[in-house]
Amino acid sequence: VQLQACGGGLVQAGGSLGLSCAVSGRTLSVYYIGWFRQAPGTEREFVAGISWSGGSTYYADSVKGRFTISRDNAKNTVYLQMNSLKPEDTATYYCAAGAGINRVDTYAYWGQGTLVTVSS
Repeated sequence: VQLQACGGGLVQAGGSLGLSCAVSGRTLSVYYIGWFRQAPGTEREFVAGISWSGGSTYYADSVKGRFTISRDNAKNTVYLQMNSLKPEDTATYYCAAGAGINRVDTYAYWGQGTLVTVSS
């Protein structure tokens, strides 16, 4: 399974940004697509996840109500719409595919990161 994330950039606090993750390969082995983020000096943390088949969504408390994860199975693409961004959302964002929901170690496939910078 290969994942290609894109859409990062620089945005002011309060602004919005959308990320996308194109999924290819043996997608039949994919149960969840997750977005994670990692700021310098911190551990990678779960942001949001979506069931590849059923569409159930899961969010970290820190982003609930501000971020929305969605998928387009026809395009094999998962999106992360980020609204009301805060400086603390600044991080490199990664999409991943695997069998888990919010645990880093349950995701076997990772895309390259895309940097999101939120200025105050």
